[in-house]
Amino acid sequence: MKGKKPVPYVITEACLDVMDKSCMEECPADCIYEGDRMLYIQPDECVECGRCEPVCPQISIFHHEDLPDRAEQSQRINAEFFTLEIVGAEPLGSPGGARKVGRIGRDHPGVGA
Repeated sequence: MKGKKPVPYVITEACLDVMDKSCMEECPADCIYEGDRMLYIQPDECVECGRCEPVCPQISIFHHEDLPDRAEQSQRINAEFFTLEIVGAEPLGSPGGARKVGRIGRDHPGVGA
């Protein structure tokens, strides 16, 4: 993502409709949020510890430097999920912890497209 701080870790569409949530349990920063059909990492809350990546059974989490070319749009989707108004809802921003927010129940418009 040119001109912006990269999303440290990216959840790709391999998570779509699977959402195993092992990564959520492993994350010490509580920065992995549950959308409707996939999970998202809040880039400002991520401490870049990498504990989420090896526990993902779908191999859908990548460090931004290791993100496959075919998954480049996932980096944008992951970051925008927290800044866009989605289906009339206010942007999430940095809520400060997924557990206190719970399931979001909506996804970025580009998910599954």
